[in-house]
Amino acid sequence: MTRLSQVSELCSVSETENPTQLTILEASGFESWKAAQCVSVQEWLNVTGYEDKGFSFLPGESAGAAGVLFVCSDLSDVFATGDLAEKLPAGDYVLADDIDEATARKIAFAWGASTYRFTRYKKQEKALPRLGLSSNTVLEQVRQQVAAIRLVRDLVNVPAADMMPEHLAEVAMGVAQEFGADYRELVGEELIARNYPMIHAVGRASVHDPRLLDIRWGRADAPKVTLVGKGVCFDSGGLNIKPGNYMRQMKKDMGGSAHVLGLAAWIMASNLPVNLRVLIPAVENAVSGNAFRPGDVLNTRKGLTVEIDNTDAEGRLVLCDALAEAVTDKPDLIVDFATLTGACRVALGTELPGFFSNDRTVARALEDAGEECGEPVWRLPLHAPYNDFLKSDIADLVNGAPSPYGGAITAALYLERFVDEIPWVHFDIMAWNVRKLPGRPVGGEAMGVRAVYEYLKTRFGE
Repeated sequence: MTRLSQVSELCSVSETENPTQLTILEASGFESWKAAQCVSVQEWLNVTGYEDKGFSFLPGESAGAAGVLFVCSDLSDVFATGDLAEKLPAGDYVLADDIDEATARKIAFAWGASTYRFTRYKKQEKALPRLGLSSNTVLEQVRQQVAAIRLVRDLVNVPAADMMPEHLAEVAMGVAQEFGADYRELVGEELIARNYPMIHAVGRASVHDPRLLDIRWGRADAPKVTLVGKGVCFDSGGLNIKPGNYMRQMKKDMGGSAHVLGLAAWIMASNLPVNLRVLIPAVENAVSGNAFRPGDVLNTRKGLTVEIDNTDAEGRLVLCDALAEAVTDKPDLIVDFATLTGACRVALGTELPGFFSNDRTVARALEDAGEECGEPVWRLPLHAPYNDFLKSDIADLVNGAPSPYGGAITAALYLERFVDEIPWVHFDIMAWNVRKLPGRPVGGEAMGVRAVYEYLKTRFGE
């Protein structure tokens, strides 16, 4: 899986060999730039029909290109240059001297995001271009960011056969070891003995034992931040089995766990001054003779009983035990990530991360952080009257609302029962790009990670 050293498409200028200069402009500045160029460059652009969009090689005094020009509409867009690296031949490139550090940071991130390739099962034949950065501080920070995003993508892209709970545990242990963090896990019947009944119930039908993965890192006296990630490594739907077309991409149902591992690695790599804990309930929701059933009443770690309406609403079940554990430390903030509902995709589409929060101040600051880093996130309401849809005649609550409407809200309201008064953010994410966009290939994707990191850095950074 991705580590900082593997982000080889970003390097220091001192490591480059005969680099080609990149001139990157906004369209509004193209004509004035062009007027200031030598006659040969102006004639080249005229002859080739270049206007004010995309890239062009620029002629040198001798054979070969002297540089590359790239023009986009708005450099404040993080992915404005997201397809540049894909268009360039292999080789080393450097940014023109007049590009400021903030813009260089965005360009470098887009470069690293766009040169991501998932190569576990298929070799990468094409050599990729490399961008040299003049600031080693920017290089290190962008590499941390890119490594986090690539780790999320890698984990989500791996097929379920190679990313079951035990495999996810190996990755979590590796992340913990890399940064000197403490790692523990509970496996199989240990979950019953230690009172995590929901995690065990959802995962017990699989031959791959359910687990609770637990990472701790940071100073004991630092602000406490706990990340919780849904780790359903494959979701058949259980006895309420999914139709084949809905099951096809269910390898991504552990996307929440991928998000918190990527975010945790970024936090630890940048040495953010927090007391970090990561909790991942890792299960396969399978079908077997001992699978939990519609109509069953199950207990939770918190002691609330839950009537099972639908076994395909399993994510909130494993999360509720992990959230009940998270509150025991009384952290300053809990953030969970989960591929929880199709309803959130209906509301916001597949590309906009939706989130809920029980703390208005945190929610507003998180939205501001998303705007600041170029990753907008959208707050949805914890509409209390919809709690009525979670009522059960025979248990404390039901895991699936009878109404087909407001499904993301009722799922979030279910989770809210388990966080007490702790400030909490719940992300309901797609974790998958259904179409290719600049810097974002089809497949596993990190959604909301950059916004959350920006918020944590602003709030807790020294």
